[in-house]
Amino acid sequence: MQRPRPAIPGEIKVLVAAAFVIAVGFGLVAPVLPAYARSFDVGVAAASAVVSAFAFFRLLFAPVGGALVTRLGERPVYLTGLLVVAASSLATAFAQSYGQLLVLRGLGGIGSTMFTVSAMALLVRLAPPAIRGRVSSAYASAFLIGGMLGPVFGGLLAQFGLRLPFVVYAVALVVAALVVALRLSGAALRPDPSAPTAPPLALRVALGDSAYRAALASGFANGWANFGVRVAVLPQFAIAVHQGPWVAGVALAVAAVGTAGALQVSGRLADQVGRRPLVLVGLVVTAGGLGVIGLSTSLLVLLVLSLVSGVGAGLVNPAQQATVADVVGTERSGGSVLAAFQMAQDLGAIVGPILIGVVADVWGYGPAFVATGAVSLVAVVPWLLARETLRREPDPADDTLGT
Repeated sequence: MQRPRPAIPGEIKVLVAAAFVIAVGFGLVAPVLPAYARSFDVGVAAASAVVSAFAFFRLLFAPVGGALVTRLGERPVYLTGLLVVAASSLATAFAQSYGQLLVLRGLGGIGSTMFTVSAMALLVRLAPPAIRGRVSSAYASAFLIGGMLGPVFGGLLAQFGLRLPFVVYAVALVVAALVVALRLSGAALRPDPSAPTAPPLALRVALGDSAYRAALASGFANGWANFGVRVAVLPQFAIAVHQGPWVAGVALAVAAVGTAGALQVSGRLADQVGRRPLVLVGLVVTAGGLGVIGLSTSLLVLLVLSLVSGVGAGLVNPAQQATVADVVGTERSGGSVLAAFQMAQDLGAIVGPILIGVVADVWGYGPAFVATGAVSLVAVVPWLLARETLRREPDPADDTLGT
């Protein structure tokens, strides 16, 4: 008889709720940030640089964020990160020049990587091994749904001024920090003092694990395809081919629906059939959806392929994050390991749109999206060679590394 799976701990539910608030707040400022930057009489490239500055600082500070988690613990780094982003957002609302806007928005990326890495570490520590995929799915769903609602509210707030969404975002982050500070103050967040103290998992040790190496590859490909190209290049293609800005919004919304739908089942499947099958299928589905989307001339085909690409993202995310959690384990910290995984995703999200944009300018959108599909397929190779990290029954060897 199959053993009943444990329920999601209350502490993780708090983190999921906080993730929803954070995502809504981020969505508030996303649609108005380029227009706010243009209000300082700068061009399109300069306005885009403000968006890139946030991601660049996330990537740059990730190793430091991982070290802070190992040294200080997850909760204080998480709370500090939220407050840093809140301060950055509030200061951004009162920027007096483009230079100030660029610096202040970029500094928010430091806080963002702090709470992202520490949240991953908390999920690793608190999630029972048998439901790591389900926990990753719940956390990703909160971010996705919040990210879908945020731009709607942001557009409404922008009618009262481009600075207001940044103020509201700052307030939302402070509220989230207060809730987490009050609800996650118990001893459950700390290692059992009676248990043997395990040394932190070093990055060089994790790199010896085939599963972790595969997760880095799929993280980079996922960042490239779903966080980078789908967000930055797909809307431009939709507008260019179908002559209507509304098409871009619909394509992204349909992709988000596909991701949300896949997340409802992918986490449970990752806990039942294994991490590898979900990531492998997700990478192939992503490649199939985005790889040929640049050849579509029909609106219906564009929307169907957008939906397919979204499903691929929803299959990949929970399983690869659960794999990283399996590698780190619950009895030791792994700040540098988690930070490197986050860096792989951020690097893909930054580099992907730039290189694919160059391909699109030189050879057209068709080859550009084919190249994006190829990146996802290349990431399949290390997963074919990787070990399966899911243990059917939790046991003391659950956190053992393998090659």
